[in-house]
Amino acid sequence: MRRIVFLLEEFSMGGFLEVLLPRFFPDLSFQCVPHEGKQDLDRSIPRKLKAWREPGVHFCVIRDNDSGDCHALKERHFALCKSSGRGDTLIRIACQELEAWYLGDPDAMAEAFANDKLRMIGEKARFRDPDAVVRPSAEVRKLVPEFRKVSGARRIACHLTRDRNRSASSRTFLRGIEDLWRNPLIGDARCPSTVG
Repeated sequence: MRRIVFLLEEFSMGGFLEVLLPRFFPDLSFQCVPHEGKQDLDRSIPRKLKAWREPGVHFCVIRDNDSGDCHALKERHFALCKSSGRGDTLIRIACQELEAWYLGDPDAMAEAFANDKLRMIGEKARFRDPDAVVRPSAEVRKLVPEFRKVSGARRIACHLTRDRNRSASSRTFLRGIEDLWRNPLIGDARCPSTVG
């Protein structure tokens, strides 16, 4: 049976995907494997990719950019996966953090936290390009003081839509999952330097 295994930097991305993916890809079989941060993820990738030889399993690595160079991070992770025998692994970078994907859909934030004022944040210059916000997690906490990473990720994932999200890295992530699920031989081998 085909399945995508997501190797994740943190638990909030796992909570987010567990709610979002069944909404957007109802026939997708997947498993989330969260880690305790970037270093834990990076150490784990070679071990998991070499050891996990179950037929039909494809991998997707997702991590935050955190003001790093998206292209360099993606190239480094692609090389790590390829050297582990899994050059078909999809690599996706959340620019700058997962919370930028929330800022990209103010209506989803407003619906998740029952606060209509949040619908207007997309009109502010600093939020027009959510992937350029330096610390999206700090901005989300300012806008929604009750926000908690894991529960907030699940709440927002219930309301996000594909068509209205301004985050390019969010849209690139969704396209990558769609491509991988339709054609698992693609992975990132065709475009290892694409941002997102």
